[in-house]
Amino acid sequence: MGDLYALDFDGVLCDSCGESSISAAAKVRWPDLFDGVDSVLEDWIVDQMHRSPQLLEEPLKLIRDKLHNIVRPVVETGYENLLLVRLLVESRLPSIRKSSSGPKASGSICKVAEGLTVEDILENWSKIKPVIMEEWDENRDALIDLFGKVRDEWMDNDLATWIGANRFYPGVPDALKFSSSTIYIVTTKQSRFADALLRELAGVTIPPERIYGLGTGPKVKVLKQLQLRPEHQGMKLHFVEDRLATLKNVIKEPELDGWNLYLGDWGYNTQKEREEAANISRIQLLQLSDFIFQAPDLFPSFELVQANGTVLRWVDDELLELYNRKEKSGYGGSLGCSGPVFGPNHVRFDEIGESEAV
Repeated sequence: MGDLYALDFDGVLCDSCGESSISAAAKVRWPDLFDGVDSVLEDWIVDQMHRSPQLLEEPLKLIRDKLHNIVRPVVETGYENLLLVRLLVESRLPSIRKSSSGPKASGSICKVAEGLTVEDILENWSKIKPVIMEEWDENRDALIDLFGKVRDEWMDNDLATWIGANRFYPGVPDALKFSSSTIYIVTTKQSRFADALLRELAGVTIPPERIYGLGTGPKVKVLKQLQLRPEHQGMKLHFVEDRLATLKNVIKEPELDGWNLYLGDWGYNTQKEREEAANISRIQLLQLSDFIFQAPDLFPSFELVQANGTVLRWVDDELLELYNRKEKSGYGGSLGCSGPVFGPNHVRFDEIGESEAV
């Protein structure tokens, strides 16, 4: 009956860490708090999150690296980026922490930010978040609305720059185009943003009814809905996610025992989480190269020589590197697609003479 894949978006298909951090634009939410911030740091918060670290002064580089490379795994929904930006700034700049203007700013939030480490955020974000939400007198729905509004305004004013702050992982765009499986996007991102990136950046059109975004309910609920649809009966079910906590929530539901669960190790998760996942029998730890080349029936396989003997070469260096890694690791699977199946968007094959065979 075929395969059904429910795919997370951020951290599985698309690396949107830079976009999420930029869109957060905490300055929009707390303008008085950031009035006294150094202009360089202000630029970083608003629209320079994607700038090369070498262009940032050292303290700002540390904050930026923490947000992009280390604490991003705690973010489940985009609005949390606003909280992280402010929390990291306050943890680095005591003067900002002391001048916080919220109605409870002189209370425990100073204690939370003071001496805060990356490890503290990773281990205790679920406890820290409600504390700072209360101390800053914030409302989840209001932050979600603001987060979406910032993105909408950015898209309206400069769509190209917004698109450019994201990137799809190597091989994903064209693989999505040519997949023979039934694909659904299940994400905490607002559907309109996921759809815009798929269309504008990846050149992929997925029907709106197959994109479950923010507001459609928890992912556990979406998976239950998908497996109950008459047209999905008898299909093999796969769920690819980069948040271990989400996969553990699925495991808690006996009703979802029929799903094959995968943790993408290229996404927003930590080494500790990957080690934990490796010891959970229901979860398969997945590398990007496995995802592209070996996921059953999700993505087409490849061949370097067509039936007529014409030799093909990969043009996309990143995808070729992934393939080479699989070869070195002993992957001996079939590379059996006929002809240059990929279009010009991300990966393509060019014909070369037989004497130049790769």
